Amino acid sequence: MKAIRSIALALAASGLALAAHAQRNYDEVKIRTERLSPTTYVLFGAGGNIGVSVGEDALFIIDDQFAPLTPKILDALKALTDKPVKFVLNTHFHSDHTGGNENLGKGGAIIVAHDNVRKRLSSEQLIAFLNAKSPALSKPGLPVITFAADTTFHINGDEINAFHMPNAHTDGDAIIHFRKSNVIHMGDTFFNGFYPFIDTSSGGHPDGVIAVADRVIALSDDNTRIIPGHGPVCDKKDLKVYRDMLATIWGRVQKLAKEGKSLDDIIAAKPTADFDERWGKGFIPPARFIEMLKGAVK
Repeated sequence: MKAIRSIALALAASGLALAAHAQRNYDEVKIRTERLSPTTYVLFGAGGNIGVSVGEDALFIIDDQFAPLTPKILDALKALTDKPVKFVLNTHFHSDHTGGNENLGKGGAIIVAHDNVRKRLSSEQLIAFLNAKSPALSKPGLPVITFAADTTFHINGDEINAFHMPNAHTDGDAIIHFRKSNVIHMGDTFFNGFYPFIDTSSGGHPDGVIAVADRVIALSDDNTRIIPGHGPVCDKKDLKVYRDMLATIWGRVQKLAKEGKSLDDIIAAKPTADFDERWGKGFIPPARFIEMLKGAVK
């Protein structure tokens, strides 16, 4: 059985499609809002899920999807508050999460991110697994406040803590914890309902993604609402299922790779078979997921 290497196959499987987003008809995209607490919301559209904090102090959002969607996103936010966007916190650099940066930056929003996000947004990046280039952003789209480990916003009656998890989905991932609201935004360290994309060429690694899940599980209680980068809002139990799925498959792939098995051999062994029905119908199909994990084996 030959390894599936077609980039088109991976891109066709999801609206996430970093390399194909320019071809999407954004006129058909609808922004849906879900309330998670008195001050926190999530917006679903095309691209990464947007976290929102609304209150008397400021309008604070997490990520901003694709540039053509900015007017629709602003309309959805206007239904929640008449305040302009004051802060945009990027969970990482990928364009389906930062595409609206320039629009919002020009509108006066203060963009915040991990140090590595600014570095990557400042120059063209190659996402090797997708053979996709991510262009540099102009000055208005770059984070003006960056942090190395963590930072905290004290707004809207909440304590919003953003902390860096190294070498997970990328090398610049931020996890955002709304402490009073009991909401956690995980960015693309969590794909709820399908196999995750781990951008190993941008510093990502399966061990780091598992470490994020472990930390968020430890921070959560039974009432915590968890926002994934893609997919529906869920709880601690759902995150644990995702974490165990990834750890199990990653362990199987490492074992086969260290036994000297080729990629084709590992795919033929079907290390994802018992998970494919639930997780294998999204952005990354099973064979490509195996290929991605094997590439991370050292």
